[in-house]
Amino acid sequence: MFRQNGKVSWHGGIGLSVLLAILLACVTIVSAEEPQVAIYVNSSEVVVFWDPSEGFSNEVIIMNNTYETLVLYDSVTGEFEHVLAESHESSADGLTWTFHLRKGVKFHTGGEMDAEAVKFSIDRTIAGEKGAFYIWDAVESIEAKDKYTVVFHLSYPAPLDIAASAAYCAHIFDPDFSDRDWFYEGNDSGTGPYTIESNEGNTLVILKKFDDYWRGWEGKHFDKIVFQWVPEEGTRRLMVESGEADFTNRLAPSELEALRGVPGVEIVSVPSFQNLLAMFNTAKSEDLPIGNPLVRKALSYALPYEDVIEGVMGGYARQSRGVVPFGLWGYSDRVKQYTFSPETAKLLLEQAGYPDGGFKVVLTYVAGDENERRTAELWKSELAKLGVNLEIRGMPWEAQIDLGSAADPNERQDIFLFYWWPDYADPHSFLSAMFETQPILFNFSYYSNPVYDALINAAKQKALLNRKAATDMYVEAQNILMADAAGVAVFDMSSMRAKRMSLKGYVDNPAYTHVVFWYDCYREE
Repeated sequence: MFRQNGKVSWHGGIGLSVLLAILLACVTIVSAEEPQVAIYVNSSEVVVFWDPSEGFSNEVIIMNNTYETLVLYDSVTGEFEHVLAESHESSADGLTWTFHLRKGVKFHTGGEMDAEAVKFSIDRTIAGEKGAFYIWDAVESIEAKDKYTVVFHLSYPAPLDIAASAAYCAHIFDPDFSDRDWFYEGNDSGTGPYTIESNEGNTLVILKKFDDYWRGWEGKHFDKIVFQWVPEEGTRRLMVESGEADFTNRLAPSELEALRGVPGVEIVSVPSFQNLLAMFNTAKSEDLPIGNPLVRKALSYALPYEDVIEGVMGGYARQSRGVVPFGLWGYSDRVKQYTFSPETAKLLLEQAGYPDGGFKVVLTYVAGDENERRTAELWKSELAKLGVNLEIRGMPWEAQIDLGSAADPNERQDIFLFYWWPDYADPHSFLSAMFETQPILFNFSYYSNPVYDALINAAKQKALLNRKAATDMYVEAQNILMADAAGVAVFDMSSMRAKRMSLKGYVDNPAYTHVVFWYDCYREE
């Protein structure tokens, strides 16, 4: 879901080291042990959507510690861990799914989590039609069979356990504390191990442990978690290096290399389900360059993929093939892959009526993301050889979204560069949220093709009982995208984290991109 990681905002002159001292002084624990505070420095705003029914962006790192889902998905084993549900089963035809709930689970607001709360949470999310609500589109009705049993009745066979484990819009919250304005004031009503203590807008959020958490607090755990937006890569690196921060979600390869071998620092790089995409504005008039499919194809052939992968990503990536990333089902080598071919790009520009280029295209990216900036600079250099001026604009994430959402398509950017990671571990997360006609927030190619829409939705309805047929349809749909040049996926990336060695218990799960499940973590010097 989105997705983006974009001078430290020190909040009235208070640095994180001072903030940490204040937090330590303010924590009250009825023991002689020193309170434990973890600091996560993020590359972009730490929250975009505060309402759990609207989650679709960076807040994934917070919401998956304050809220919980019925199950969690292990992307390595393909198995499910039961969380708010103790067990679940489906009917043979895949149309009925039953979840048996855990008893005695408390919301942060004091109420008990039960079947009515689960029904209310999912019904509210579906009705709101925001964020990743579409993960529930197979649900025809939800029945609270008894206090601890929830039954989902579906309109077509679907792997509902995947939806129920989603990183967004699958969280359960207290029906009595579900006012949207209340959420956007920085409150939560989840069941997770941590609850929101305070925030300064979307740039700093502090969580504290929830004393009545159903798993209890035996053993080693953190008492508070600080999430801070620190856009500069070098600053984040220095904070991890000095021990001022415990974890950062992304660093450029050059910054990672600067940390390699530093005492007390560990580099974590594992495969992910995250990719970088360049979305072309297909809604612009065809008499404008980017509105011409031939021009979009030419731009795709002018991107120096290998230079990006080696020079920018330091080998921590592989060239994408279609939109679905490597490692997730739905990926296939039968999907067309653009290659770097200046000669082909020039021929396509000639066919489009621009033999010498002579036009400008505007690309936006999140300011502070060096991987995006350097990718754009390499692209700009190659396009200049074709007479095309690529204007690169680094913008705060919210400003990038605002420009991409302008009422007049001709006033929007030509190319929207950003990352995507899954709302849930399913190819539909990539193919629907970014390219389907229905008005989903992140279709920044503004693509609309009824044949494509029909294909991906037919594939979704076959996914549970006939994955091979579904994969074939997803492959065909991706090839339509490539033929229409709605956008081009640049690379599928490995996660690139830096953490203190003293931070123990962290396990990267590609289905929950950038999430540290802090309850499982502790500090051990």
